[in-house]
Amino acid sequence: MIQENLLLDFGAKKNMYNKGDQLFREGENALNYYQVVSGEVKMNNFNLDGKEFIQGIFSAGESFGEPPLFANVKYPANAEAISDCEIIQLHKKKFLELLTSNPAVHLEVTQTLAKRLFYKAIMASEISSQEPEHRILRILDYLKKHVHKQEEKFSFKVDLTRQQIADLTGLRVETVIRATKSLEKKGELKILNRKVYR
Repeated sequence: MIQENLLLDFGAKKNMYNKGDQLFREGENALNYYQVVSGEVKMNNFNLDGKEFIQGIFSAGESFGEPPLFANVKYPANAEAISDCEIIQLHKKKFLELLTSNPAVHLEVTQTLAKRLFYKAIMASEISSQEPEHRILRILDYLKKHVHKQEEKFSFKVDLTRQQIADLTGLRVETVIRATKSLEKKGELKILNRKVYR
């Protein structure tokens, strides 16, 4: 999202993380801006029963964990590497200086955050009221159109596991499996070599 050279000019550092490493934990002070160079990171919470809910999955070029930097609040979720990854990290003070001195970058960050708020609002209403098939299609369509910028039918290969889809939609894995099979029969999805296409 923000050019690497610009981040490095403001004192950012590149760090390597192994799959399963925690970048920060829910309730910790928000001290840094994070941007993925390679690999993937998820932000998640766990309910009292220990069920994971994935807030989002972020890959190369995407940033995560910014809202607490602006709101001066603690992190509302954990950040965990879901593959080996390289992450750019910039201290909050320097990040805010970067935005102040680069209005175009500030606007881009604001637009990204607005899109995430839109996604959260949609998913909150979906999880509370909609049937499993509808929830799954909603998350896949959001990823297809707004993240991967694809339009054609079955052009989007879903790189999420059934477990990740369950964690993103508040469903059980068994429900996701049944619902995706049903959606395939209805012509909404294709399943080829155990991969889902939308």
